[in-house]
Amino acid sequence: MAEEQRNVVIAMDESDYANFAFDYYMKQVYKTGDHVVLLHVPEYHTVIQSPMVMTDVSVVTDLLQDEEKRIKTFLETLGNKLKSHGIGGKVKSVGGSAGEVICKVANDERANLIVIGSRGMGTIRRTLLGSVSDYVMHHAHVPVLICKQDPHHHGH
Repeated sequence: MAEEQRNVVIAMDESDYANFAFDYYMKQVYKTGDHVVLLHVPEYHTVIQSPMVMTDVSVVTDLLQDEEKRIKTFLETLGNKLKSHGIGGKVKSVGGSAGEVICKVANDERANLIVIGSRGMGTIRRTLLGSVSDYVMHHAHVPVLICKQDPHHHGH
């Protein structure tokens, strides 16, 4: 009897943590036939952090366009990641609060598993900021694989 296709949502941003989570999934979890959704939840950093946001609308427009370009390039990189690994799947970019978006997309995609990288923040920082992985772990309706990188491991 053929195994049922597994749907896996992997949360991806431009961090080493996300790349580590993807690599871990590929080495330890991936099975031929998995349908992988690489999910990017864009955060508009530069626009929010710019000191000129309140004064100059054209600056904000330029910053948004730069950010859109950067995101588009990143999504193309994710698409190439799927292709180069020969994985069936797709890339999705959905705006919003990262934890909520990951849970919603996992639901929409009928995911069997969510894979997420962890920044391994200290307890105090996590308490203050909240943690996307904590949120997903408590709100997702499927297993969540949180990949923690050894802090002494620098991509070797």
